[in-house]
Parts: sequence; C-alpha cells; structure tokens
Amino acid sequence: MQLLKETWLLVRKDLLLEWRQKYALAGVILYVFSVVYLVYTALSADNALKDIEKKTWNILFWVTILFAAVNAVVKSFNQESRERYIYYYTILDARAVILAKLAYNTLIMLVLSSISSLIFFLMIGNPVQSPVIFVLSLVLGAIGFSFVLTMLSAIASKAGGNATLMAILSFPLLLPTIMLLQKLTRFAFLPDVPYSSYDNFLVSMLALDAALAALSYILFPYLWRD
Repeated sequence: MQLLKETWLLVRKDLLLEWRQKYALAGVILYVFSVVYLVYTALSADNALKDIEKKTWNILFWVTILFAAVNAVVKSFNQESRERYIYYYTILDARAVILAKLAYNTLIMLVLSSISSLIFFLMIGNPVQSPVIFVLSLVLGAIGFSFVLTMLSAIASKAGGNATLMAILSFPLLLPTIMLLQKLTRFAFLPDVPYSSYDNFLVSMLALDAALAALSYILFPYLWRD
C-alpha cells in the first residue's frame, strides 16, 4: 500500500511539472507534425501519396513514433536536479520511483501516439480497416517504447545525462519491439481478420512488455544506489 501511495505521489508530481512546462510536450508534438509534413511534401511531389503502400505507411508511422518517443522520454531523469534525487533516495522506495516513471512515460506516450496517429490519418491517409488491432498495436507500442526508454534514461542520467548515449543504446534495444509492432500492425490493414492470424504477435508483444517491466522493477534499485 505504501509503495502504491509513493508511486501515485510521484506520478502526480511529474504531471504537475509537465503542466507547468507545457512547451516540452508541445515541442514534441510540433516535431511529429514537422516530420509528417515533410513526408507528406515528399510523397506529394512524386504523386505517390494516393498510391502509398500500406507497408510503407506502416514503416513511416512507427519510425515517426520512435523518434518522438526518444524526444519525449529523454528528459525523464534529467528534469530534476541531482540533489533532489538524493533527497528522494532518503525518503522513497526505489521501486516507487521507477514505477512512477514507467506509468508517467506510458501515459505521455499514449497521448503522443494518439496525436501522431491523428496527424498521420489527416495528412498521409488512413489505411486502417481493423481499428481494434491498430489500437492494440498503438497501446502495446507506447508501453514498450516507454519502458525501454525510461530505463535507458535512468542509465544515461548516471552518465551525466548524456542524451547521445541514450540515443545510441535505444535503437538496438528497441529493434525487437519495432519488428513485432510492424508485423502486428499489418493485420490492422486487413478487414475481418481472425484472432488466430495475429495472436502470436499479440502475445509476443505482451510478453516483451511484461519482461521489460520486470527487468526495470528488478534492476533499477541497484542503479538507484550508485
């Protein structure tokens, strides 16, 4: 009960900080809009927008989400001073800190992914024919990205807040997530897809997200002590 209380207080604190610094999330949304507009301009110039392949749409969508996720989560452990984290160390359970960061970054990624999807639908087109599968992919992808990048942000903060280190480490670690998401999202472009067609990819994504959460929960206290 105490762990959940501490986690909620930290999530609430991060939400208040985000509300006071609205420019941070607005900057990421502007980044997504700029990237999608660049893609739209390039495809329109070659008259390829109307005939864009679903596979190409899928790749462009998740690459955009990936870069937006890195920009959104990179500041997880750098937006507060080292002295404040030392204070947290004396009064809080390390597990509450990582659970709060995971929950907060997942919420941010869900909002960001939803906005990015809307921008993509409006500017690039909407090839989705099975909304349920697409929403499942979006939710599991947001969770997976936030879990990996949150832990990497914690590691980078111990290395002096080096964002370059986080960017270098994130891509190979996120590769399995991206590959599974692309395979799962393909079924969202088909009508009336039976569950047996994509259940393996769905279960694999759930297992991957659960493994990432477990690793963060177990390993973060050791990192927190340093």
